[in-house]
Amino acid sequence: MPTRDSAPIGSPCWADLWTSDVDGSRKFYAELFGWEAQEPSPDFGGYFMFTRDGVPIAGGMGDMGDMPADNTWKIYLNTDDIAATIEEAEASGAQIMAPAMAVADLGTQAVLIDPTGAQLGAWEPGTFPGFTVLNEHGAPSWFELLTRDHTAAVTFYRSVFHWDTNVVGDSDEFRYTTMRDPGGEGELAGIGDATVFLPEGVPSHWSLYWEVDDTDVAVAKVKALGGSVVMDPHDTPYGRMAIVTDPAGAQFKLRRPNP
Repeated sequence: MPTRDSAPIGSPCWADLWTSDVDGSRKFYAELFGWEAQEPSPDFGGYFMFTRDGVPIAGGMGDMGDMPADNTWKIYLNTDDIAATIEEAEASGAQIMAPAMAVADLGTQAVLIDPTGAQLGAWEPGTFPGFTVLNEHGAPSWFELLTRDHTAAVTFYRSVFHWDTNVVGDSDEFRYTTMRDPGGEGELAGIGDATVFLPEGVPSHWSLYWEVDDTDVAVAKVKALGGSVVMDPHDTPYGRMAIVTDPAGAQFKLRRPNP
C-alpha cells in the first residue's frame, strides 16, 4: 500500500466535494470506490469524511447557508506557512476567496483562485496531514491543472508553492509541465495547456484522477449508479482513462495506470 506520513510542500494533500446532494453523493462514492461515508460533523458545518479501510481519503460538504453547492471537487496544496503563501499568492495575481482559517487543531485552510482562473485550496497541516494513501484502487492517482495560460500558471506555482518543475512537452500540440517530488520519488502533479480543447465558458480548473483496478468496470458502475460519462474509457501513454460525473454533476477522472 503506497502510504506517506505527509505530503511534500506544494503538492496536493487533500480533496473535498462540494455537493448539492449530500445523501446521494455519500451513497454514490461509497458504492463506486468502496469508501465509508462518515457522519457529518455539526461542529464543522456538516462537513464529513470519506474513509477507505478506516483511513481518510476525501471530504464532503453540502450547501453552506445561502451559498448553494456548485458540485465540484476542490484540491488543496500543502504549505508549511499559509500566511506567507496567501501573501505571495495575492502579490502574484491570485484572488483570495476565503482567507486563512483554523479548523480546530487539524490545520489551517484558505481558498483562492490562481491568476489563470483555477480555484484551489491551501492547507497548512496541524494534526491532520490530508490523505496518506495514493496510487491504488479508490485512492488519488494524479492531479492536473488545465489552463489557458500555461506560462502564467507555471510561474505562479513555482513562485507561490515552490514547485520544482519538469517540462514534459512544449509544442502547441502538447504543452505540459510537472511538479517533481523534492524527495526524488517521481512527479506529483501536472499543468497542461488546455487552450485548444477547453470548452468556451469553462474556466481553467484542477482535475482529480482516482485510481481504479479496471476503468471500463468503473465507468459501467458510474452509469449504473446514476452518474454520467463525459469521455469514454480510452488508452493513453499514462494509462486507461475516462472522465465521468457523479449524479449531481461533479466531474472527476478515472485512471488505471499502465502495467
